[in-house]
Amino acid sequence: MSVRMFGDFLKRLTQPEPAPLPETDARLALTALLIRVARSDGHYDAAERARVESIAKMRYDLDPAAVAALCENAEQLETEAPDTVRFTRAIKDAVAYDERLSVIEALWQVALADGSRSDEEDALLRLVANLLGVTDRDSALARQRVSV
Repeated sequence: MSVRMFGDFLKRLTQPEPAPLPETDARLALTALLIRVARSDGHYDAAERARVESIAKMRYDLDPAAVAALCENAEQLETEAPDTVRFTRAIKDAVAYDERLSVIEALWQVALADGSRSDEEDALLRLVANLLGVTDRDSALARQRVSV
């Protein structure tokens, strides 16, 4: 994805009333959010990267080359994306309500991929769940489902 395309994408994300994102843009935004959670504790290790790739492959039914391209673009987007509040608001507008809980489950899978929970990851997951309209209780249940 070119620098201009990222700029246009970020501009759409940060508009006061962002339009729902097309499927490919929603994939990119959600994958970037997974990466933001993985990076929140200052470490983005191989286990977390593998989990992000696995989620993208399963969620979007992508081949390995498409997963690699999506993750590469998402890593760049995450670095350039606005604050989590605006970024997540755009994702909330793009993702149907019934899918938000599965998004939280995916985020917990990434946060737990390295075998530990950091305070930074917990805080970010609480914020993101709230911004996506998912209750603390439902987020905790989602965490329990993926940590089994």
